[in-house]
Amino acid sequence: MTRVLICTLIFAATAMSASDFDQQQAARFAALALDCVHKEYPNKIAHSLNSDADVKPPRELTPAFYGCYDWHSSVHGHWLLVRLARLFPQAPFAAPARAAVARDLTPSNIAGEVKYLTADGRNTFERPYGLAWLLELAAELHGWDDPEARQWAAALRPLEDAAIARVSAWLPKLAHPIRTGEHNNTAFGLGLMLDYARATGHRDFASLIESRARDYYARDRACPIGYEPSGEDFLSPCLAEADLMRRVLPAAEFPAWFHAFLPRIDLEPTRVIDPTDGKLYHLAGLNLSRAWMLRGILTRLPAADPQRQPLAALAARLRQAGLESIRTEHYEGGHWLGTFAVYGPA
Repeated sequence: MTRVLICTLIFAATAMSASDFDQQQAARFAALALDCVHKEYPNKIAHSLNSDADVKPPRELTPAFYGCYDWHSSVHGHWLLVRLARLFPQAPFAAPARAAVARDLTPSNIAGEVKYLTADGRNTFERPYGLAWLLELAAELHGWDDPEARQWAAALRPLEDAAIARVSAWLPKLAHPIRTGEHNNTAFGLGLMLDYARATGHRDFASLIESRARDYYARDRACPIGYEPSGEDFLSPCLAEADLMRRVLPAAEFPAWFHAFLPRIDLEPTRVIDPTDGKLYHLAGLNLSRAWMLRGILTRLPAADPQRQPLAALAARLRQAGLESIRTEHYEGGHWLGTFAVYGPA
């Protein structure tokens, strides 16, 4: 199967997952990203200083991805603009989305990003969450048959290669998975990276991820989902693991593994008490991520599986609760929740 055909099939699957929102809703999500990708402040940088020369504003440190409050949100804000412009090419927001991406994904800006990422003392920078979203952005561009998208993909490639090198050096040394509900969750990051590797035909990288996923998770049983969520989660550790393993295990093996891992799933939508608190606002994203993780899991369960109907209903309730939590007047959530509203199972 050719690389182009693989990318086309991957995009067809993800495009269908977006069929539950229309152009009007897409415009709302695009507006969230357009509002933040060039908004430099407020800004939370995870910045390792090597000398006085590193005391610079965000736009100089990371010239492509300096907006949206933090680096990873800027990266997946660009992914969101690419995805929506691709799904709705005639929409009024498509041209501004393309212009924003074109402004940032230039060879000189990406060279600055590579310089920053590979500098001494930054080996843990945005690992794995931000790097996973960077590769997801690369996969989205790789699969778009569009002249500008090909230019952006070519410009991004040096940073893409640097991210792969960083992850490939890290995973063999990571003795145990990281089972949190925030950015450093291993399972979620590996899921996005595996989608990228398969979509772009990067077989060695895919093999590494599949091997480490089996090492980390294949023997897991009875995940304590009843202990979730922690107070600042935007990911479910149990569902993120299952969503990764549905990508890794053969179709004949996954259902048995899944039912031993999560024999019962009792979840209710979470509620954000204070949307002005960025950490507490994570719980709005948790509803959305739980929803698309469940939908991903459902793609690998047999039609006759007794959990299919209740899990589908739960996913719908979680998604609706998450969408209702997105408020543009609260930048703490608005700068990233649009991505979680649009992302879906691949």
